[in-house]
Amino acid sequence: MNRVTHDANLRILCVVGTRPEVIKMAPVIHELRRRSWAHVSVLCTAQHRDLTGPLLHLFGIEPEHDLNVMTQGQNLHELTARLMTGLPSVFDRTAPGIVLAQGDTTTVMATALACFYSGIAFGHVEAGLRTGDMRDPFPEEFNRVVASRIATLNFAPTVRAETNLLREGVDPDSIHVTGNTGIDALHWVVARETPLPVPISPGQRVLLVTLHRRENIGVPMQRLFVAIRRLVQRNRDLLVIYPLHPNPRVSGPAHEALDGLPRVVLCPAFTYPEFVAVLRRAYLVLTDSGGIQEEAPTFGKPVLVARETTERPEAIEAGVARIAGTDSDRVAAAAQTLLDDPAAYAAMVRPISPFGDGKASGRIGDALAAFAANVTGATTVTHHRARQLAMG
Repeated sequence: MNRVTHDANLRILCVVGTRPEVIKMAPVIHELRRRSWAHVSVLCTAQHRDLTGPLLHLFGIEPEHDLNVMTQGQNLHELTARLMTGLPSVFDRTAPGIVLAQGDTTTVMATALACFYSGIAFGHVEAGLRTGDMRDPFPEEFNRVVASRIATLNFAPTVRAETNLLREGVDPDSIHVTGNTGIDALHWVVARETPLPVPISPGQRVLLVTLHRRENIGVPMQRLFVAIRRLVQRNRDLLVIYPLHPNPRVSGPAHEALDGLPRVVLCPAFTYPEFVAVLRRAYLVLTDSGGIQEEAPTFGKPVLVARETTERPEAIEAGVARIAGTDSDRVAAAAQTLLDDPAAYAAMVRPISPFGDGKASGRIGDALAAFAANVTGATTVTHHRARQLAMG
């Protein structure tokens, strides 16, 4: 049911909605705009309005379309409904030959589903990440499973991701192992040499903290805050830098638990270049984020994952990251070992990049070039006919 484009160029609609999506799609957008056969437009759903705007400006991307779906206190039901209502109108105006989206957010899942209903080819960037638990992380595991099963093209960042897709019965011809585009973006930002956004004294060891996941809100996050308090109290040379997610269910409890502690810096979210500057200066990372598990190993920074599962086991297997969970004793002990034991620390400090070499966007461009060459000869249902089918 993939729509055929009859233009000389392949019309490509790139969809972004959250901060990580902008970071990881920006290199793809710029790569495709360098290809003579690609006619590229960008749609911002604004699932996270305040976080996407500065990044779009940073990467020099001005979306041609904006759904503006974000509302105060939005829930998944309402967000999905607004996306599913708004996307088809953009499809009708742009007539894309393929739509691209990255990752595992509600924006990505809704985009994939809207493409399926409209008979438009969908390309999933960063396909095949899995924990094997549909509710951990929630709703991301569900979102990425749905997106990959619908996708015409699956751009898997690693061989393990490819294996996950094959195990689920995804068509092997749809899968392209490319590396992770987040590493492409990281290389671009590193070249900018951004100064540190917070003062760090010589001799201080920085624990960079990012905690925000939905499943950690509440008791698990309170336990993580207890671990942070213990570490600061025990290690006088430790500086904790915690850029806060704007979600008040994260920032409020963090302030209540950690305000007033010496050598704990609670601050608004950094710009991406500022965050990379702090990451490069960090001694250790404690995170429940996904992208940082990819970025930190590039700089040889040990990562403690504040979750019980990860869809990025490559870092665990490489020995540069470790599952620490959310139990306060377990997290504090894991961090303290790395602070006390030089041999244990050195074993995790190996600047390797199991997630890519910074050339993923070029490989995605090559795969789309092959798709563009073949799509006009395919026998497929037209966009109009797909809409007739969807309407019964």
